[in-house]
Amino acid sequence: MQPDSVVHYTPMIRDMDQRDRPRERLLQVGERALSSAELLAIILRTGVGGENVLRLSERLLAHFGGLPGLAKASVTEMQVVKGIGPAKAIEAKAALELGRRLVASSPELKPKVTCPADAANLLMTEMSFLEQEHLRLVLLDTRNNVLSTPTVYIGSLNTSVVRVGELFRFALKENAAAMIVAHNHPSGDPSPSPEDIRVTRQIVEGGALLDIDVLDHVIIGQQRYVSLKERGLGFD
Repeated sequence: MQPDSVVHYTPMIRDMDQRDRPRERLLQVGERALSSAELLAIILRTGVGGENVLRLSERLLAHFGGLPGLAKASVTEMQVVKGIGPAKAIEAKAALELGRRLVASSPELKPKVTCPADAANLLMTEMSFLEQEHLRLVLLDTRNNVLSTPTVYIGSLNTSVVRVGELFRFALKENAAAMIVAHNHPSGDPSPSPEDIRVTRQIVEGGALLDIDVLDHVIIGQQRYVSLKERGLGFD
């Protein structure tokens, strides 16, 4: 991760292909398909010093460890991140407070995963910038509401070291009806390796034995993801 004082010059939003601009993407594919960084970029609107607003949003989220950390940060604390002044900090804080009030007014409201994009967006902010591979689970109830998202393994995925039974211990403890496996590629490229596919196959077979649906294995890169289920890799 680069220090906040280092600014890399990146294409401005106006110079990006229209299909890649956050606002246009929201209109085309809907808000749920956008990453947290893209949604935050829409709120912040402009970058600073030759850095586009999407990169600024990624740095802001990375600095605070994702949305939960950002939500806890004060307006003053947000301004520690280069490029975030009082106006941008206030705008971000107001948007986060609206989200908090929505959840507070609807106690029954829980994150729901209905597609690979939901799972990827739930974890992408936290996992995109990790320097090691982390294997996490998205544990779900019978209505696909998220119960928890524990980290169960850190290190390169390998069938000789990843204990499939350990994954299901977490699922059984939460009484989960289903789960999604997710891990990151520190390189930023989410393309699955042969080992990723082998691990997926073992996990799917374990779920069948324990009557826990393994819905997907999502690999997370930098603002990109791959669903092995969609590609038919490791799933019959």
